[in-house]
Amino acid sequence: MRIEQNLLYTEDHEWVRVEGEKAYIGITDFAQKAMGGIVFVDLPEVDDVLEAGDVLGAVESVKAASDIYAPIDGVVIEVNEELVDSPELVNNQPYESWLICVKITNLGDLEELLSAKAYEEFLQEEE
Repeated sequence: MRIEQNLLYTEDHEWVRVEGEKAYIGITDFAQKAMGGIVFVDLPEVDDVLEAGDVLGAVESVKAASDIYAPIDGVVIEVNEELVDSPELVNNQPYESWLICVKITNLGDLEELLSAKAYEEFLQEEE
């Protein structure tokens, strides 16, 4: 299982890549493997306001549907439209296939996220 060192993580298996005032959000390799073949991705609209913990969308697989939670506060500035037509990209490239990009509205939220090392330790405790 892949864990990217330059990302932040949640215990709900979302990842966050911070680029200045923006953050790209996706689901981890662990999450996509647990779900199996992803067949549908439901994403928010541009300009939607999200608070940490809000449901930002959902991912459906051949096994189940799972809500995806906003790891930080932000305003949606971009949605990965490519996933609407090709949701399986999340399985093939979980760290390249971001779901949404937000303008961060509360930098303090980033301090609540897990480092790659902390996320790896969290996964080991879950097993």
